Amino acid sequence: MESTQALMATLKNLGSHALVGDVGQAVSWRRFGAGAPLVLLHGGHGSWLHWIRNIEQLAASHEVWVLDMPGFGESDALPPDASFNALVDAISLSIAQILGHETAIDLAGFSFGSVVASALALRRGNVRKLALLGPTGHGGLRRESSPMVNWRRSTAQADLLADLKKNLEVLMLHGPVDPLALEIHRYSCLHTRYRSKQTSQSAVLPALLEPLQLPILMVWGEHDATGVPQEIGPRYQDARPERQWKIIPGAGHWVQYEAADFTNDLLLDWFNKC
Repeated sequence: MESTQALMATLKNLGSHALVGDVGQAVSWRRFGAGAPLVLLHGGHGSWLHWIRNIEQLAASHEVWVLDMPGFGESDALPPDASFNALVDAISLSIAQILGHETAIDLAGFSFGSVVASALALRRGNVRKLALLGPTGHGGLRRESSPMVNWRRSTAQADLLADLKKNLEVLMLHGPVDPLALEIHRYSCLHTRYRSKQTSQSAVLPALLEPLQLPILMVWGEHDATGVPQEIGPRYQDARPERQWKIIPGAGHWVQYEAADFTNDLLLDWFNKC
């Protein structure tokens, strides 16, 4: 645990942190590196730490902005009845506050964050390229090996960690659960107040992607439990030459963590091309 906390603290110290917005509506942003702006969106029951193994590499050639979405991590929560559109609007406004309305950005989203990223690209405009990692919201077949467990039922710390580890094994990772992944998941779950499940398990993504005319990269781990890449990828590409889809061998849903080097190279190649 000590080495895990030290690694997280080291990464925090490499960037700057700001709460953007009014009291009660502030969004937590972290900035790393310099260059063309690249915004990273985490997944459901997540936080900016979903990108812990990617930020330094991406920041070598980009100004990386990574947030806790409203209702996650250190950001303020939306009203209890807030819709998905309200979440997208709040993030769009926050991006405008830090980068301006007219600034062109690159955008990457993971899992539920892929749905948010697609909605942002459609609503905001001025998105140069889009990368969707483990995109949900496709409405297709899921392939969890066993049911998820309700970690909120646990009162003892050991039981909580056991439940969270089980869910990482079922949904997020194909390989072993290491201490860093478990600590990120524990922290992120305990700080999640927005419920993303309904959106993630809906079929909202096709309608968001259809009108987009920008280059889109879709990436799945070979063993992603939230979908079948071989079915979803061709459907979304569908003779659109500006779209590509890739499968990363040996990885699960949290592909940018489990296959960090492979994913970093793929994202850098995608975003660095004109």
